[in-house]
Amino acid sequence: MEQAVLEKFSENLFWDADLLDLDADKHASYIVGRVLEHGQWEDWLFLLQYYGLNRIKDIALGLRSLDRKSLAFIATVIQMPENQFRCYELLQSKDTHWYF
Repeated sequence: MEQAVLEKFSENLFWDADLLDLDADKHASYIVGRVLEHGQWEDWLFLLQYYGLNRIKDIALGLRSLDRKSLAFIATVIQMPENQFRCYELLQSKDTHWYF
């Protein structure tokens, strides 16, 4: 992915990566995961325009981790049940806090 393309995303998305080292094909799952969990609406729209819904769907289904809100969002957008996502099983196996 060219640097000019990455600059269209919010600055906070890639705080731990060197933008010059990111490649759209090699790091697509990293980019999609970051936009789903930390992106703003404009980031989502640009991601959708750049990758297309089918590619985002394929990537999202294989992500190892997504927070509950991001999972609910992408499941609704692509109209698939949450339990079809790889990250769903990992969310179910996490210990939850006890509320007294």
